[in-house]
Amino acid sequence: MAEPLKTFVNGVEVRVPNSIPDIRAALPEERRADFDRAINDAGVHDIHAVMRHWMLEAVPDPEADALLDRLAADEAERRGAA
Repeated sequence: MAEPLKTFVNGVEVRVPNSIPDIRAALPEERRADFDRAINDAGVHDIHAVMRHWMLEAVPDPEADALLDRLAADEAERRGAA
């Protein structure tokens, strides 16, 4: 059994899923096929990076999502003005 990991989201401590079944269960239904594909395609040299990516995606962070959305909108506006 993997040791539980924790992080803080908006000042609240939350558990981070850190096994393939736990990560998959924490993801929204529409992301699970992408997760399965990424895990199945990962080789021995990149499985850790793939797992870390999906672990973080499985932990919702509304502030970070809002920031990324603003940055994407700013970039789209900048490219549209160029």
